[in-house]
Amino acid sequence: MFKTITGKSVRGVALASATSAALFAASAADAVEIEYWQYFFDARVTAMEQLIENFQAANPDITVTMTHFPYADYRTKVAAAVPAGEGPDVVQLFYGWLNDYKEAQLIQPLPADTFPAAEIDEAFFPMVQAMKEGDRYWALPTAVRSLALFYNERLFEEAGIDGPPETLDELVETAAALTKRDGAGNITQVGITAGMTAQDHHWWREGLIRQFGGEPYVDDYQTVNYNSDAGKAALGFYTDLFMGDDAVSAVGFMDEPQAAFKAGRAGMHIDGSFRIGSLNNTRGLKWGVTELPATADGAQSNYSSYWVNAITTKAEGEKYDAAVKFMQYITSDEAMQIWLDVVGELPAKPSVGLTEENAQNEVFGPFIRGLEYAHTTKFVNESAQRQLMVEMIERMTLQDMPLEESLAIAAEAEQKILDAAYKE
Repeated sequence: MFKTITGKSVRGVALASATSAALFAASAADAVEIEYWQYFFDARVTAMEQLIENFQAANPDITVTMTHFPYADYRTKVAAAVPAGEGPDVVQLFYGWLNDYKEAQLIQPLPADTFPAAEIDEAFFPMVQAMKEGDRYWALPTAVRSLALFYNERLFEEAGIDGPPETLDELVETAAALTKRDGAGNITQVGITAGMTAQDHHWWREGLIRQFGGEPYVDDYQTVNYNSDAGKAALGFYTDLFMGDDAVSAVGFMDEPQAAFKAGRAGMHIDGSFRIGSLNNTRGLKWGVTELPATADGAQSNYSSYWVNAITTKAEGEKYDAAVKFMQYITSDEAMQIWLDVVGELPAKPSVGLTEENAQNEVFGPFIRGLEYAHTTKFVNESAQRQLMVEMIERMTLQDMPLEESLAIAAEAEQKILDAAYKE
């Protein structure tokens, strides 16, 4: 005799379990397997693991495996794997690399019937349209980023400062109050971090230049336009932060701007929303965040960027179909909310980002509100264009080159990069 469990014999339960296991094994054997690649960042990996688990639960006939690499090796790995028919079926890439990936035939456009351009234009924040060519999209983000001003609450309290600056003039005044020097006059604590290797080249291009009345580029980002009065004024404001007797910052202080802020040696730091997770994990750091300072007359401007997901040219047949389904899920409202909660990066759709709860969130809110006045630079070679900004500052700080001359050199060099890309 067998004991009965909810009206079934143990033998019956055992047979049912064996049957279910067999069916599951058969299903697993028949499942289509696709690979997803992204660069390694703790919170991103955790979020994607959760998304993959959710997706596979809803699509038991598809298995998704994730591979990640250190950021420094990531592009090289992708470029080597896909042409060899190996590596990812769905890949994560920085929006500024899109042209490189297209030209190298590493990715393919999204199917227009599943991802209609008109619907995407309406549903997503406008900056994603940089991923569109004609009436087809090549890639889409789960999340977007903007900049904001992080500040060290302990250093503010110590200096007797009530709250973060709201204008650029207040930014300079606050930074001065936070700056510390040793007996020889060397800066030991910066009022605000500085460095074009971090996010400052974005703040200068899309933030300060526009706030000083200019446009960094024209002709749909095909023509450099910052060698102008507005560009000079914006660069002057920026370089005054770390040049001269009244400097409130120092380029290269503690090597990396974020390192100085995390170490409690910087009063303020401009960075992206992706920095939230690492700051939360920094022991002993008490910080707040606010929107980028406006001009005295209230002019605001911000920069927005994003990493996108794309289907590689390796994906064919049933793998392609599975990749399309996976793309649909990781660009859904549900996926965007999970990404916000786990990573701290902002939803790519207003329907998720601009909910009252998210937009007024003490931490996420400043970044989400910044999206409403943000601009996205259309890079053709992001790393090369960024390096020109680094060299522009180096000519001024190391060679004492006049601002106007160094700015003109940078503008001419960047125009050559743009011309080479758009004339091909």
